[in-house]
Parts: sequence; structure tokens; C-alpha cells
Amino acid sequence: MDSKICALDACNPTNGDVGSPPNGSSSAMHSSVAPSVVASSEATLGRHLARRLVEIGVNDVFSVPGDFNLTLFDHLIAEPGLNLVGCCNELNAGYAADGYARCRGVGACAVTFTVGGLSVLNAIAGAYSENLPLICIVGGPNSNDYGTNRILHHTIGLPDFSQELRCFQTVTCYQAVVNNLEDAHEMIDTAISTALKESKPVYISISCNLPGIPHPTFSRDPVPFAISPRLSNQMGLEAAVEATAEFLSKAVKPVLVGGPKLRVAKAADAFVELADACGYALAVTPSAKGLVPENHPHFMGTYWGAISTAFCAEIVESADAYLFAGPIFNDYSSVGYSLLLKKEKAVIVQPDRVVIGNGPAFGCILMKDFLKALGKRLKRNPTAYENYHRIFVPEGHPLHGNPKEPLRVNILFKHIQNLLSSHTAVISETGDSWFNCQKLKLPEGCGYEFQMQYGSIGWSVGATLGYAQAAQDKRLIACIGDGSFQVTAQDVSTMLRQGQKSIIFLINNGGYTIEVEIHDGPYNVIKNWNYTALVDAIHNGEDKCWTAKVRCEEDLIKAIETATGPKKDSLCFIEVIVHKDDTSKELLEWGSRVSAANSRPPNPQ
Repeated sequence: MDSKICALDACNPTNGDVGSPPNGSSSAMHSSVAPSVVASSEATLGRHLARRLVEIGVNDVFSVPGDFNLTLFDHLIAEPGLNLVGCCNELNAGYAADGYARCRGVGACAVTFTVGGLSVLNAIAGAYSENLPLICIVGGPNSNDYGTNRILHHTIGLPDFSQELRCFQTVTCYQAVVNNLEDAHEMIDTAISTALKESKPVYISISCNLPGIPHPTFSRDPVPFAISPRLSNQMGLEAAVEATAEFLSKAVKPVLVGGPKLRVAKAADAFVELADACGYALAVTPSAKGLVPENHPHFMGTYWGAISTAFCAEIVESADAYLFAGPIFNDYSSVGYSLLLKKEKAVIVQPDRVVIGNGPAFGCILMKDFLKALGKRLKRNPTAYENYHRIFVPEGHPLHGNPKEPLRVNILFKHIQNLLSSHTAVISETGDSWFNCQKLKLPEGCGYEFQMQYGSIGWSVGATLGYAQAAQDKRLIACIGDGSFQVTAQDVSTMLRQGQKSIIFLINNGGYTIEVEIHDGPYNVIKNWNYTALVDAIHNGEDKCWTAKVRCEEDLIKAIETATGPKKDSLCFIEVIVHKDDTSKELLEWGSRVSAANSRPPNPQ
């Protein structure tokens, strides 16, 4: 994307900034549908908020009605270009806004006071951890009730309306409680602009009696929304580039590794330009999958310590210098803190900061500017990639299944691989799908999303709903475990109401397998459902839906042929029955190392 928010371009994974949250623009924000011009009598608070949402690229608001937000909803749906997507619960509405933001660059959800706000809170925390700009709108109490001793419903029974606000203060970057018209315009605009600048969620509470009231500040022709761009400190930028170029030029076999903050920094294109210019071997950390084209000539795969793509970790960890662009080193991405990296060999580039080895640090430098400038200074050095190419041995293929043999997970993902194209996107749920989807080779233009930092099971159902709503030119392929699906299954209903045509692979292995591999116990076994029957019941003869239950490779092949053929315009739900111990080798290794990290004894006092 360019500096503007483009509601269509942001969904194009061939763009290096795919799904990038808008992060500072000097030009007017816009979407594919221009905000309407309303008569002065209709220049209300509700319509102002609606116009602003359309203006920044939000055409769908994921919502759950409640008495405090109903009037506001009337004004939101009156705005051409804005669609309210009614969800089954607030948690899924938040997850859907998360998925939408990953594609469009910004998302929005709307719920009611406290009972709705506290229900959506977990999804907002996840968006905060993943650096996604998300507008969380809450219909609040009547403005006349503020400052009184009245006790309201939907509260904990105390005359204190701030409980919800206090909860949101730790998981949003700005909070606006709008209970009068005089500063409503300023508070709404400040909240939205802060979400875009900080690439984090914001909270906007609007008193239930205000949305329909006109005010002169909500003018007939609102001033176009614009945000001042962030700029690098030019002297600092030049010094950082000079020092980094000197550091890397001394190395014999340097490598590049992309991290998830390439998205928030809108620097994916610049990172690829750097790789093109310097010729270094190129890898990504697991949560950056999909941000860098995997058909790049020097791409090695995923660097994930002991469970990296074959031969990738050996090249990265044996390098005498490595540049990490936007990494997050937590216990999951570091496989229980077991990465064999040395600080003195590393250049760490964050969205606005560069740290070189144990030496100098440079602040107020935008990652995109730094990577572009660095690419012009480095000499080509393909040594590390040449070493990778020498030792690389193509991975084997799964053994063929015998007729009617119970389906193995590696056979399942072999067939999912064949489904991928530039017209698809993959949503991977927390669990063994993380590890199996990580091994998929993404064709150019194929989207990919998962939530690694927060790792909330159940995220993928809502995220699939939201991403599919934003990227209607793509067919989503969602890989969801049975345990995760039980958390958020209801909003398959909303997918059907919206006419979505995703393919959901429900991987039924009878429990929380990722937890089993960290620490097993009876609590990891769940009640088995008849998942296809459940989805058939939700379908209830309305809209387009097709389900299948598969137990062997022959069944799977027939199901995929149907989903991509006669039922290609339907939501397809394929329940895959697999053995409870059929897991990826990566999960086994990762689980044991994370378990070891979790079970470290207390340090001596």
C-alpha cells in the first residue's frame, strides 16, 4: 500500500505491505466507497462516526446489539458503504475485526456497555499484541446518568461506570468516553487517528442518547481526514546505515531474517528490496510467514530454532552476522529460549530503532527508510545462500496411504498444499496447525495469517469470518482443531448469512493436542461432537453450505474435489478424523522445549 489506506489494495498479498496497518499518512484517507454528503439535519454524531469509518477503509463493522447501542446502530446502517455484520457473540465480533484489519489495514467492532465490552476484551487484547489498528465502539449509558449515584443494569451493581474503561486502558492505546456533543467530534477523530498512527486498538464509548443529535461540528462537508507522517531523523538514519554497512561488510556469510513487525512498519517491500540488492540468504521467523514472498530466489524458509525449515537454522545460526528486521523473541518463537543466536553478531531493526551488536543504538529511524538506504550501501554477498544451496536436500514426501487406511495429518496437508494459489489465503489456528501450516509453501499472492504472540484458541473462527469479509476475491482455507472450534463455533452462522465460501478443515483428534505435548493430563481431553451435524444444524437449509466427514485419503480427495468443483460457491466444512497422537514432529520438539521453559525451578533467593 502507499501512504493512503486503500480498502482494496490492502487485501492484495502480492503487495509487500499486505495487510499493513496504516501508520501515518499525509494525504486524505479513503476507501473504495466515498462517504456520502448528508443534509445538515442529518449531521449527527452517529453519522459522523459512520462517515469516518468508511473514510479510513472500514466497510464492515462486526457487531452484537444491546439496548445501549441500538440507536447508534440505526445511524451506522444509514451510511452508504457501511455494513453491520451481526455476530453471535462479542468475542467473535472482536476476532472478526482482527481478521478484517489484517487484510484491510484497519477493522471495527461495536458492542454494548460492560457486558459486551468485557466479552470483547480478550479479542482486543489479542489485536493489541499483534499491532492491529482496531476501533472498538461501545454504546454507553445515557449522558444524564454520569455523575449520579444511579445504579444501571449491565454493571456490577455499583454507581461507578468506569469499570469497563479501566479494563480497556491496558489493551488500547487511546480511550474516548463521549458523553457530550461539544467535544465528541474531537474525541472520535483523535481516537481513530491514534489507532492508525500507533497501529493499536482504541476504545470509543458513546452515550446511548447522543447518536441521533445534530451538532455544528458534524458539518455537512466534513474536513478530509489526514494524519501527519512519521519521519526519520536524517542524521541518525545516515549514521545507522553507515555503522550497519560497516558491521555487515566485515562478515563472510551474513543472512537476513524477517520478523512480524515488518507489517506494522509497512516495510515488507523495503526488506525484499534489501534482499535483492545484497544477495544474502533470506529467512523469516514463524509469525512473519506470508509477509515475504516465498518464491524469492534466496528464500530458505522459516527460522524457528530447533524446528526450523530444513537446513535453515544451520545457515542462520552459523552465520557470522545476521540482520533481524522486526523480530519478536518470546518463549514460543524462541522454542523455550533455545535459539543459538549471539547478540554481538546481530543487527536488530525495529519499526523505529536500530541496535548493532553490543554497540551503538539509533532511535527515531523508520524501518522502511533504513532498509531502503542500507540496500544502496551493501555489497553483494551470496555466500550464505550458496552454502545453503550446497547442503540442501529436498524434503521427502509423505508415504502413500493404503486404501481405507486411517488418514494421517501429513497426507491431509499434502492435499491442502495443492489447494493453494494466488486466489487463496490460509488461516491457521493455535495448535498443531501452526506447525503444519508453517510448512506450506505459499504461492505468490497467497495470504497467510495466524496469531502467535497472543495464541488465543478459538481466534481463527472469527478471524476467518472477518478476513473473508474483507477479501472477497479470495477463498479462505482455515485449519482449525476441534478444541479451538468448540470455543467459537457459533459464528459459522454469520459466515453463512454473509454468503462466504471459505473451506474449513476441522481437524478432529479428540483434544487439546498442543497442550498435550507441553503437559498432558485428563483436562486435555474434550467431549467429541458430531461437527458436521452441528454445522448442518446451523445451516438449517438456508444459504449455501456443504459438509463432509472424512476418515481416509480417498474420502479427502473426493471432498476436496467437491469443495473446489460443484460446491465452490458454498461454505465447505470438512471434518477430518485423525488419531489423537498424530502430530507433527515440530510440535513434539517445540512442546518439550516449551515445557522445559515453563517448568524451570525458582531462582535461589
